[in-house]
Amino acid sequence: MFAYILFLADNSYFHNINNLITKLKSGDHEAYKLLVETYQQKVFNTAISMVQDHSIAEDISQEVFVTIFKSVLSFNEQSSIATWIYRITVNKCLDHLRAKKRQKYNPFSQLFQRTSEPLADKAGFDHPGITLERLETARYLFEAIEALSHNQKTVFILAHIEELPQKEIAEIMNMTVKGVESLLQRAKGKLREKLSDIYERRKNH
Repeated sequence: MFAYILFLADNSYFHNINNLITKLKSGDHEAYKLLVETYQQKVFNTAISMVQDHSIAEDISQEVFVTIFKSVLSFNEQSSIATWIYRITVNKCLDHLRAKKRQKYNPFSQLFQRTSEPLADKAGFDHPGITLERLETARYLFEAIEALSHNQKTVFILAHIEELPQKEIAEIMNMTVKGVESLLQRAKGKLREKLSDIYERRKNH
């Protein structure tokens, strides 16, 4: 964030971003360090919203920046660098969630899998962007988010937690804005149902 403010302060943000990309492509380690400092919190926040586990989110964040370093030469600059980074982050998270789902339905892997607690009972899961007074409500929301399909979860998190515009979400997910709107509407409908069930269950306990 500090690096971002510095870019704005000298009124040359876009020039510096282009310069940063050029330096990254030339293998400049200082440019890579600046990129990490600028985007690491956004990457981690997105990852933890998607996977809801601090340790896994940290691992994914590291994988994202390793991938950026290795593939920066293939970045064609048709989208913004932020959109590119979000796309890599989302894809890494979806890879993890798909692997987790396959493992869940594999009877052999379950023999060696540790028993996991329901999300609402995970004392360690607190999103870094959530204030203390909203913590309990946020935990209910994230529990409900787990009921969404992967695409619904992705658009909801990018739109309502990362607060990205629908046009950028469409670019990140390689779909139309109409497609994003449709997924958001379905996600909100499903969340309303799930939250109602969660509150009812909590009230009766």
